Amino acid sequence: MSEHHTDLVEENIETHPVKLAVAVLVGAVAMIIGLMLIASYAVGSWGQRSTANDPAMSPGAVAKRIAPVAKLAFESGAPAPSAALATATPAAAVVPVAVPAATPAVVAAVGKGESTYKAACAVCHAAGVAGAPKSGDKAAWASRIKSGPEALYASAIKGKGAMPAKGGNAALADADVKAAVDFMVAAAK
Repeated sequence: MSEHHTDLVEENIETHPVKLAVAVLVGAVAMIIGLMLIASYAVGSWGQRSTANDPAMSPGAVAKRIAPVAKLAFESGAPAPSAALATATPAAAVVPVAVPAATPAVVAAVGKGESTYKAACAVCHAAGVAGAPKSGDKAAWASRIKSGPEALYASAIKGKGAMPAKGGNAALADADVKAAVDFMVAAAK
């Protein structure tokens, strides 16, 4: 009395060998595609684009993207700042400000003092590193200003305490160091 109960899968495969062949074929294709994807990912070429001929990656395009947004320029004979604002923004309320006429030499000296300060002095004087008086701190600069400009120039040129000579940039001209001192003194008054 042994009855043989056939399984549905066995029966399906026995009765439909075409279905078995299709399943094996689909599995083999899927395995080949999977191996190809794994191989291309391992090589590193999958999902990456070539930048060799990309115009967005040309040196000119890159330089344009990373260029500064604005530049500051001093021009002799330029209109006063209040006049420039009045013409640029007519709807805005502009308060007239009297700007004394500056000679090109004075403008150049102020610009040189500020640029020297930013290049050599701001590293310590902006944050007060090692006891350096912070730029613009009137209380910290008051006693130094009382000693006179020549004493300040001498300290800046020769060095004092933790401050190295010429702010650590020996290539600076004495006139540039003096201009930076004048810039810091003006900020503290």
